[in-house]
Amino acid sequence: MKNPSYTLTVELDSRSYEIIIGSGVLSKIGELLKTRFTGQRVAIITNETVAPLYLEQTSASLTQSGFQVVPLVLPDGEIHKTWTTVQRIFDHLIENRLERTDGLLALGGGVIGDMTGFAAATYLRGVPFAQIPTTLLAQVDASVGGKTGINHPLGKNLIGSFYQPCLVLMDVETLKTLPQRERLAGLAEIIKYGIIRNAKLFKMLENFLNDILELNPGRTAKVLLICCTIKAEIVTADEREQGVRALLNLGHTFGHAIESLTGYDTWLHGEAVAAGMVLAAELAANLKLCDREDTIRIRTLIQRAGLPVTIPQFPASAYLEAMTHDKKVADGKIRFVLPIRIGKAMIQNDVPKSILTKTLEEGMNPLHNPYLPPQDTP
Repeated sequence: MKNPSYTLTVELDSRSYEIIIGSGVLSKIGELLKTRFTGQRVAIITNETVAPLYLEQTSASLTQSGFQVVPLVLPDGEIHKTWTTVQRIFDHLIENRLERTDGLLALGGGVIGDMTGFAAATYLRGVPFAQIPTTLLAQVDASVGGKTGINHPLGKNLIGSFYQPCLVLMDVETLKTLPQRERLAGLAEIIKYGIIRNAKLFKMLENFLNDILELNPGRTAKVLLICCTIKAEIVTADEREQGVRALLNLGHTFGHAIESLTGYDTWLHGEAVAAGMVLAAELAANLKLCDREDTIRIRTLIQRAGLPVTIPQFPASAYLEAMTHDKKVADGKIRFVLPIRIGKAMIQNDVPKSILTKTLEEGMNPLHNPYLPPQDTP
């Protein structure tokens, strides 16, 4: 089959759900939700960017399956991932009298998915919801695993809950309308899976980067399957991030600090994670935990993908302060996920401040590349 579809299951006992990946599968959402939503109404939560592209098609599929659709179109952007916007979702649900058997459908990227999931977890103490992630980043990461929430001015995703969807449907055709910058941001999370868990995936990215950047349907669906399989395995083993699931945060401690310091309106999440992964690799090298050859490969692949490898110019003290507000802080210590080699990572809770500061300062210098030998001066 030229463009195959895949189905895999996130095994969580009574909260298990399927992830469906393929090309042109969006039109099936109505029939798929008939077996998952017992009520008659579906509130589609989307944004101003996605609505003109996919709201009509999604609504038509649901209507044909007998659902009454009540859409809500929100402003686009991480800056709107706030309590004020979630309150708009609550208002919409109450005004349309949605009941516990009715459902929510997140149609959009990670911001829409996180807010819709949080609203579903808390409205009437819990209603079912499904995800149609339309960005590469959301498909490989945010839509799977049940993390929901909103940002706080002092930190990213500090308010939220673990609440699993009943279905995640990924149509690779939706990626064709993504701006190039958004595609690259999603690629950062794919690279992350290769670093922490799958050396073969990392090698595939090195060899077939252009195919993935050009969204070859077969290659893209296969990569999505690999990433979602990794995440499903990790979530099944550690749903509430008490152990192995923390490895999924590679680059995120640094990345969330970047997003916070820049006001959530300058860097895309994937861009911040990309620079954060380079910094994590450099920190691992400075701690002598990771071989230089692997840190070179990490930096090189991220740079080849058109993603940032340096961080914004803020005082190191500002980064340290921002990281102390990260939700992954444990016992007052900043927790880092650091690569040991390609395909394996570890959690490090005790990093000397002097080495961390040195790594931050070097990471702000676009001319600093510790993996290249110094050039002879004439």
